[in-house]
Amino acid sequence: MSLNGKPDLIRKTLLLAVLCYLLSACANTRQAAYFNNLNDTALAALKMDFEPVIQKNDILQINVSCLNPADAAMYNLPNTFTPGASTGAGMVTLSGGANPAAGFLVNQQGYIQYPVLGPIKADGLTKSALSDTIQNKLTARQLLVDPVVSIRFLNYRVTVLGEVARPAVVNVSSEKISILEALGMAGDITIYGKKENVLLIREENGQRTSHRLNLNDAAVLSSPYFYLKPNDVVYVEPNKSKVAGADRSRQVLPVVLSGLSLLVIILDRLVVNR
Repeated sequence: MSLNGKPDLIRKTLLLAVLCYLLSACANTRQAAYFNNLNDTALAALKMDFEPVIQKNDILQINVSCLNPADAAMYNLPNTFTPGASTGAGMVTLSGGANPAAGFLVNQQGYIQYPVLGPIKADGLTKSALSDTIQNKLTARQLLVDPVVSIRFLNYRVTVLGEVARPAVVNVSSEKISILEALGMAGDITIYGKKENVLLIREENGQRTSHRLNLNDAAVLSSPYFYLKPNDVVYVEPNKSKVAGADRSRQVLPVVLSGLSLLVIILDRLVVNR
């Protein structure tokens, strides 16, 4: 081969290398998007009751009101306790703000210790069911006239981990959150996350279960796991590109460092020989 042909060979080689790089860099955009098969249509409402069920270790805020506020005062202890402390009435406090919130802890037996009424079974009940129970007890014992009982979760939170921009524990003040809202609060799934295989870990009645959700598929909008429950964990797995990139980095870095070390030695020898 003549010398004149070498530039053409070099150009063809470079062109081939660039083409191979572009082909290897191509990604399936359908895997990076949500709801690929969702058309302009009305979605049927989910036929489910999303009121969460009270479980052991939950912390509940219980407020009682009636026609005479003074009569209900003893059932509404003020939330000015030392953060992290427990009270004789079975209440605990949560830190994390200027006014720590006091609540009733559901113990390992599934009960709360309520003022005057004593232990009340809470585990396995919804908030409305527990509210009715407390209201009926107060009325039956003629402690209050026409009491109104409202209950809120103080520990309603979900955890988002894995390939998201900001892994976080998300506190849910509205007591209702979808998996999309949770991911949005965590900064959304990164380009390296598997939207088609998101893992949901849930613990109910002492049993831990796992479910896989495909966020590329519009069917997830009708899934019974679209809305999250207290203490759910959402984990986004890394895709092959992220794993392969990490492996290449671990393989290439030692080679680069060795080459730099060798170059330093050669340059040092050349300087000494001069």
